Amino acid sequence: MLSRVAQQLYWFARYIERAEDMARMINVHTNLLLDLPRQHEFGWDSLLEITGSDELFNELYDEADERNVIRFLISDKANPGSIQSCLFFARENLRTTRDIIPREAWELVNDMNLFLKNNMPSGLSRRRRWGFMKNVIGGSHQITGLLASTMNHDAGYDFLRLGRNLERADMTTRIVDVRSADLLLEHDVLTPYENIQWMSVLKSLTAYQMYRQHVKMRVRGPQVLKFLLQSESFPRSFTHCLQQVHQCLETLPGNDSLLRQVLSLRRNIKEADMDKYAQAGSGLHDYIDQLQAQLAELHTLITARYFSLDVSHVKMEKTAES
Repeated sequence: MLSRVAQQLYWFARYIERAEDMARMINVHTNLLLDLPRQHEFGWDSLLEITGSDELFNELYDEADERNVIRFLISDKANPGSIQSCLFFARENLRTTRDIIPREAWELVNDMNLFLKNNMPSGLSRRRRWGFMKNVIGGSHQITGLLASTMNHDAGYDFLRLGRNLERADMTTRIVDVRSADLLLEHDVLTPYENIQWMSVLKSLTAYQMYRQHVKMRVRGPQVLKFLLQSESFPRSFTHCLQQVHQCLETLPGNDSLLRQVLSLRRNIKEADMDKYAQAGSGLHDYIDQLQAQLAELHTLITARYFSLDVSHVKMEKTAES
């Protein structure tokens, strides 16, 4: 397989996953604000922190209110991480590799781009936002399911899985880091709502129902962290994503340094004490930073080993690592 094709499949999967994750986070955050007391302004800037785009936002907008943040995250073409930009980049990466993937996948990607173009006002409206985001999430699931059931599970599919699972692992750490920050501080106003906030951490990753099946007890910080970071069975947990990445790399040539990096990450997360990290002042933020740095290093190793240097992807890669 040409390195250019491998790179495009890898990035296509990352952008589809990123668009889906963004849609889910916006929906969950919108609902969370309705559950918290009015005297506590949870704010919209936490979404900017999760995506690592707060600096770019501040260059383009004066105030981080709902209207500006939603527009920035959904439709702003100046934001390479907006839903519209992600789906555009996904289409561009797939456009020149249409002979590798099923024709139906290309049609679905085009349908999603047309849906965004024709229904953008719905995403910006709080009243119609939930349905808009549901369509983005559903379209992403359709593409992922179609590729899993109709594409040859060869090297090309391995690069798709690599991109998707690295993006998932990165987003999981970002959500845990930012969403739990308020929960690990002393807030007299928010203390009675701690359960609701931990639930929002789970719902941001569509993990609430699976958590209840697995843990069988009320939502508590240590159990949430263990489930989202250490579960081997939940598809969006950090550990499960690493398992998938390991499986993909095992089938690819020249994988020694890559497998060592994955094993180091898996050992790091397995040995972590989540009961300690669920306490105030525990250093969870610093620990998550370590995980993200190791993920960025893994991405760099994959790029150096398998992909040719392509200037058009430099900006996108820096965005993914930020």
